[in-house]
Amino acid sequence: MDKANLFTRRAFINGLGAAAGTLHPWIRPLALGAVGCAAERASKDPEIAARDEDFWRPVQEAYRADRALLNLNNGGVSPFPRMVEEALFDYTREALRCPSRFLLRDPDPPLEAVRRELASMFGSEPDEIAIVRNSTEALETVTFGLDLRKGDEILSSNQDYPRMVNAWKQRAMRDGVVFRQISLPAPPRDLSEIVAAFERAITPRTRVLHFCHVINLTGQILPVRELCELARSRGILSLVDGAHSFAHFPFQWKDLGCDFFGTSLHKWLSAPFGSGMLFVKKSRIRSLWPLFAHSEPRSGDIRKFEQIGTHPTPIYHAIAHAIDFNRSIGLERKAARLRYLKSYWADLLPEDDRVKFHTSFEPEQSCAIALLHLQGVPSKRLADHLRDDHAIIVAPIQHQELRGIRVSPHVYTTLAELNRFAGAIHEVLDHGLPEPRRKRGPI
Repeated sequence: MDKANLFTRRAFINGLGAAAGTLHPWIRPLALGAVGCAAERASKDPEIAARDEDFWRPVQEAYRADRALLNLNNGGVSPFPRMVEEALFDYTREALRCPSRFLLRDPDPPLEAVRRELASMFGSEPDEIAIVRNSTEALETVTFGLDLRKGDEILSSNQDYPRMVNAWKQRAMRDGVVFRQISLPAPPRDLSEIVAAFERAITPRTRVLHFCHVINLTGQILPVRELCELARSRGILSLVDGAHSFAHFPFQWKDLGCDFFGTSLHKWLSAPFGSGMLFVKKSRIRSLWPLFAHSEPRSGDIRKFEQIGTHPTPIYHAIAHAIDFNRSIGLERKAARLRYLKSYWADLLPEDDRVKFHTSFEPEQSCAIALLHLQGVPSKRLADHLRDDHAIIVAPIQHQELRGIRVSPHVYTTLAELNRFAGAIHEVLDHGLPEPRRKRGPI
């Protein structure tokens, strides 16, 4: 950072005083730098831009990634770029000057600005967006907030996220609702197979359809619009787990039509850890109970879902900078790049019976994530080997119907790193897994 910008930043911080309620605009015009310049020169065609290494180099350099350790588990949690990191630290330092003023003021203008920008990305009204800490908080707000009666059915799949499955099972134990899960093909020959599977399972007692936008196990993109239309035609509520979709590829609420949507922002948006978003259709807000008690639980104000006590305000404010970073890249370019990276490493592997994908490579069915299975190779042992012997992090998947390693690169991943990963897989295919390392005792 040059001295002029550093002076501007310090001067502004020192002059904030009583105006500490409008933090985020001051840092944002200074931060995009090389990424913004590269975006101006890049092709408007996402497919061409996806292969333009000159464009992606400053994007890669914008992250403070440890290149000795190759993280291919960005579907779990992603690092955030330096501009978000700097914003988070600046907000934290400002909060430390007087926490009660920074953290407890009401209303919070920067938070409302973040709400507006999230709503703009999602294509909803700001008053339909609650800022929460992760997908779990967002989705469990709905799971435990809906008025359901004993015998009411919730229909889901056996590929939904375990935390959400456990939430519905707990609700079933407590209130006598019926939680049902169906099996889905992985991958399906056609997306209509998924819609048909849900339609066959609906009964007169079905009250909620709960499903993933992107299945975390395989990266499978579900036909959300068709499923929500099916639910609406039967008078059923639709709850969409968007943990792996928001800012992964471009879409808005009109493309979904759901009643509820929850997501984490620390995955594909590259916002700070512990940030998430809940969408509640305006007509549903009043009837949904908040997860944490509110003085007016039947209020129609979306902010009733944010009553957690002391908020991680610096984290929430820094979300705006992650939004800027993604906008500077462009979500169409980003999605094309992520699909290119997935195909790049997959194409380096041999096409034979030893290599199986539980993920479709059709653009409408997946983006960055793929589930790879090597015949006769236990997924947990393979993941351990990649971590211990090659410093490569993947997610082992051991599902009742699926086995393999989940591989999820991000925009900061380089082609050289994917070559490294493919080389490690070839080594296993050629020579098998080595014996597990003996665990060391205490030193």
